[in-house]
Amino acid sequence: MDQESRDQSFMRQAQALAARAAELGEVPVGALVVLDGQIIGEGWNRPISSHDPTAHAEIMAMRQASERIGNYRLVGAELYVTIEPCTMCAGAIVHARIARVVFGAAEPKAGAVVSNACVFDQPWVNHRPEYQGGVLADACSQQISDFFRLRRAQKKRLKTPGGAESE
Repeated sequence: MDQESRDQSFMRQAQALAARAAELGEVPVGALVVLDGQIIGEGWNRPISSHDPTAHAEIMAMRQASERIGNYRLVGAELYVTIEPCTMCAGAIVHARIARVVFGAAEPKAGAVVSNACVFDQPWVNHRPEYQGGVLADACSQQISDFFRLRRAQKKRLKTPGGAESE
């Protein structure tokens, strides 16, 4: 399997994890850590349901991967995530020594890989993972858009007298 096909396959699996987050009412972001072609960590957004502001998909996947291999350093591992990592997650990726980050859609407001802070490219960073964005970007972006469209519709119904939309 070529690299592009491999990246797309893992990204589809990350999208399935993002769907788990949506089922919990969380922003649908999914992530997985791959080492030597094997998934060693999975995660999906859970900050609301776990009452943990650090429970982003990337962090959850890295925690599981670190526990599985018995080391907080994930040297040689790849991280697949449906949305561009934020500053917190980018910092954790650096500390974990992830070799490569592959993300789906860019996050223009909070993305810290290419959209804003460009954390991995800063001269003061002591580890610079390779990164690639845009893998199944349209599908990843659509997953988030659909979630927020549904959430807005639900809020609108709650504001309507009687809790139902008028005809």
